[in-house]
Amino acid sequence: MNVSVAERLHATGTGSALELRGVTRMFGALAALVDVTMTIEPGERRAVLGSNGAGKTTLFNCITGDFFSTSGTVRLFGEDVTHFPAHERIRRGLRRTYQISLLFTGLTVLDNVYLAVRGVSRGRFSLIRPRRSEALMQSAVELIEAVHLTDVRDTKVSELAYGQQRQLEIALALAGAPRLILFDEPAAGLSPTERSELVEILTNMPRHIGYIIIEHDMDVALRVAERVSMMHNGRIFKEGLPEEIESDPEVQELYLGGGHG
Repeated sequence: MNVSVAERLHATGTGSALELRGVTRMFGALAALVDVTMTIEPGERRAVLGSNGAGKTTLFNCITGDFFSTSGTVRLFGEDVTHFPAHERIRRGLRRTYQISLLFTGLTVLDNVYLAVRGVSRGRFSLIRPRRSEALMQSAVELIEAVHLTDVRDTKVSELAYGQQRQLEIALALAGAPRLILFDEPAAGLSPTERSELVEILTNMPRHIGYIIIEHDMDVALRVAERVSMMHNGRIFKEGLPEEIESDPEVQELYLGGGHG
């Protein structure tokens, strides 16, 4: 029996934003994720840290539906989405950025954001040329302001600095009123100044939007997260507040090589 949208929204209106229960992902005989259990509350800002090969990106892929978990359960805002494809999870308010930029480099910043806004709107299949005064265009302008790109909104993406391209990716992820965003190493390759800009953008995001950030730059992650999960060999081996994780001897030994400068 089909469940109506109203019934689904009522069922998912309370509870956790994301629940993973015993999520495991096998690639042949290789276990990339092992019995991962995690709960993210609505509006929560979580960092997932770990060395290369810890399983962080595979975790994101299982949450988004890019990969299905071999076993375990994924629930999004109270709804079991374990076997839902990625586009169905997007419809339920999930967004993601990637390590490799997925932008239309021949278009302007404004065009990129407008297409993202229109792509998650009801009128996305309309062939009528948009006017700049319409609501979707205004939404695009506001998203560009939120990620500090107003000065370059009419610039082609190919002409942007690398850090500006990463800021643009955040604007695309914010299109269509998401409820939970997965940021995949947004600080990778950024200069210290660009990292500070990134921290400001993430810190000032609307409070009702939660996010999970995978990040090698521990300083960035600890500044924007309220809680931290440490991964090692496909497992969550420690969770805590940023200050607890930063001062934990096991974390320092495993992740920082015995110290944090």
